[in-house]
Amino acid sequence: MATAKPASKKKAPATKAAKAQPAKDTKAAKPAKKAAAKAPAKPKAAVKATEEKAAATPPAAVTKNAPKTTNVVEEKLMALYSLQVIDAKIDKIRTVRGELPLEVRDLEDDIEGLDTRVNNYKEELKALETEISARRQAIKDAKELIKKYAEQQKNVRNNREFESLNKEVEFQNLEIQLSEKRIKEFEAQIVLKKQEIEEAEVRLDDRKKDFEHKKDELDEIIKETQKEEDELAKKSKKAEAVIEDRLLSAYKRIRENARNGLAVVAIERESCGGCFNQIPPQRQLDIRTRKKIIVCEHCGRILVDNDLADELA
Repeated sequence: MATAKPASKKKAPATKAAKAQPAKDTKAAKPAKKAAAKAPAKPKAAVKATEEKAAATPPAAVTKNAPKTTNVVEEKLMALYSLQVIDAKIDKIRTVRGELPLEVRDLEDDIEGLDTRVNNYKEELKALETEISARRQAIKDAKELIKKYAEQQKNVRNNREFESLNKEVEFQNLEIQLSEKRIKEFEAQIVLKKQEIEEAEVRLDDRKKDFEHKKDELDEIIKETQKEEDELAKKSKKAEAVIEDRLLSAYKRIRENARNGLAVVAIERESCGGCFNQIPPQRQLDIRTRKKIIVCEHCGRILVDNDLADELA
């Protein structure tokens, strides 16, 4: 019994300390509650003003870095149709000239060919005249030889020498006859060549007159439209620079194959503006959305809607 009492006395202080600790916490919490209660509340007008200010000013990320919604296919279609409009104007100017450039080029080729023909005829004529003079000289030489052989026949010693000289004289006479025959043939050829030269020169003069007339007419048309055509050509180059190479090469290929030079056409009366074949309604709707480049199933031309064509016309 004596040993149990001191143990109970020692435990008592520990329990008192444990009970005293939460009391201190509660005492410390009370001043904080009082301070919060004593803090002055913000007026309602100030709170309302701050809320309106926050609503009026959007976040910085939204104002500065707002993404732009653009249709890339629509921009490509607009660039292609703009280029088509410019090229169509250039084609219209060139159609005003008509067939004049081709006619002028054909006349230039004819004049060049006739010039060459006349020059060849003249060279052949000179060659014939040279042959005639050579044959005439051969006749003179043969006659001199005949005289020489006739003198030698007077001084022969036997019949053998006489017959030999006689054969030489006969041979020279045959040479004279042959040269005279050739001279007649060459003279006849000369007459024909002169006639051909005269005819060719007449045709050449006519072609030159036609060429000068057509060339003057073409120069007048070019003078009237050259300035406008140069400006349109510069615009065409600028428009081509905007279009990517793949689309530009396809555009040029379609223009070369098309009769009227139209590679990009609008829908007219629910039909293709190039070949006039009817387009299905669903395909027309796809063209109006401008979400992809659509070509005509029949002619291969690029199709655009009327609204886009009216904007760029």
